Amino acid sequence: MKKIITVIGARPQIIKAAAISRAIKNNFSDKILEVIIHTGQHYDENMSQIFFEELEIPFPNYNLNVGSGSHGEQTAKMLEGLENIYLKEKPDAVIVYGDTNSTIAGALAASKIHIPVIHIEAGLRSFNKAMPEEINRIACDHMSTLLFTPSETGHRNLLNEGIKNDQKEAATIDNPKIYLCGDIMYDNSLYFSAMSEQKSKILEELEISTNEFILCTIHRDTNTDDQSNLNAIFRALLRIQKTTNLKIVLPLHPRTKEKLNSHLDENLLTEINQNKNFKIIPPTGFLDIISLEKNARLIITDSGGLQKEAFFFQKPCVILREQTEWIEIVENGNALIAGANELKIISSVETLIKKTDYTYPNLYGDGNAANFICKKIKEEL
Repeated sequence: MKKIITVIGARPQIIKAAAISRAIKNNFSDKILEVIIHTGQHYDENMSQIFFEELEIPFPNYNLNVGSGSHGEQTAKMLEGLENIYLKEKPDAVIVYGDTNSTIAGALAASKIHIPVIHIEAGLRSFNKAMPEEINRIACDHMSTLLFTPSETGHRNLLNEGIKNDQKEAATIDNPKIYLCGDIMYDNSLYFSAMSEQKSKILEELEISTNEFILCTIHRDTNTDDQSNLNAIFRALLRIQKTTNLKIVLPLHPRTKEKLNSHLDENLLTEINQNKNFKIIPPTGFLDIISLEKNARLIITDSGGLQKEAFFFQKPCVILREQTEWIEIVENGNALIAGANELKIISSVETLIKKTDYTYPNLYGDGNAANFICKKIKEEL
């Protein structure tokens, strides 16, 4: 029996962990014991607790409750708490996800005391080191023993950075192994799609119909904390609403909600608040988000996760960033990068709505990534 510690801390990681926990429960319960540590990086109950309950994920064995703070403060608190738990639990390996402060802290604390690190979503690159996430993901990859990448692009990035992937030798931090496994969020999207259709009432609650609205999410600090960017995005959304006559559904991240009153032009804010076709709502559960994604005409987002999920559910996507780690969906014509440029956002929406020749090749696996990962953990450790 292998003991694995899973480190989570942000909403997307909680969702990703659901796929691995489900695979262990259903197929590897006699081979893998999972201990879950929640760092408390996302401390808002609506952004964390609801997901454990809704997705039937095992509740964490530990919660560090680190809360908010600067990158250094938050990561330092995590390092201390994680190391203490690692020393107590003595796991065979630690699983980390993605690119958050919880990811880098989980990997660094483990590697310093010689515990193998398993990085899920390895190899993703924006090639913009001004992003804290880019630093986290690069550093984590080079501390890992097993690297599970969701895409061919991610696999190439790891090889280009000198990870040799010598499959003949045992996997170690000095001889890591790379596996192209597909995306565990594709596993989740398939699994929870039917559940969403049965349980989600979000369309009825918002009085919206399929293909009559645009789903929009904004949460990155480059958009929410920059007054010019935030105003440009909302000016574009207002114009798009008026020209397309599509409703705008905007589940509002707490950071964005805080910044609207302080950063948005007063007249623009008033016009948006008075527009009955703007549906500004609190953060939603995962099943509701799936329902909104599946039924939207188009998605506008700065979230990496929603970019992929738009592709999974065959919806065009406008990316409110200057780069994306999921370059495949841009190269295939399913998404356009607009950043916070008002005119680019508007023209991208116009282009994608008019486009009819979409294709959806098998870019992210077959929906069985979690089982593949668990099988390799059992074999390699």
